[in-house]
Amino acid sequence: MDFPQFNQQIAEELQHASGTSGGLAKYLDFRHTELTAGRLVVEMDARADLLTPFGTLHGGCLSAMVDHCLGVVFYPVIPPGSWVATTEFKLNLLRPVSSGVCVALTEIIALGKRSGVARIDITNAGRAVCAAQGTVTVVGKSAS
Repeated sequence: MDFPQFNQQIAEELQHASGTSGGLAKYLDFRHTELTAGRLVVEMDARADLLTPFGTLHGGCLSAMVDHCLGVVFYPVIPPGSWVATTEFKLNLLRPVSSGVCVALTEIIALGKRSGVARIDITNAGRAVCAAQGTVTVVGKSAS
């Protein structure tokens, strides 16, 4: 898929912003390791404080990772001044995670003027742990 509006500067700023952002992304320590036109790779450690009493990573952590990736991947390819809002996403939790690093590979599969769709595949130790797909609404800057 071609992205004629790809903004390298925005991609670079977002790639390095994961370490300085606040909120849930900072708490879960999402690390952007790659951000190119239509593609994002994010890492998250399965830390002990994120595990359930049964010793597995809480599914909400993977869900938060999916939502984060779904938003970030679109910013370098939408018109400047626009923003995205998650409309929906569906995920399948494929196997439990108890340690190591979760790696999310996100790819845009469709982008129109008002919406976009991306696929997010998360692995842990090279094994698939989550498969997801989601939709965002692209909101243009409002006229003042």
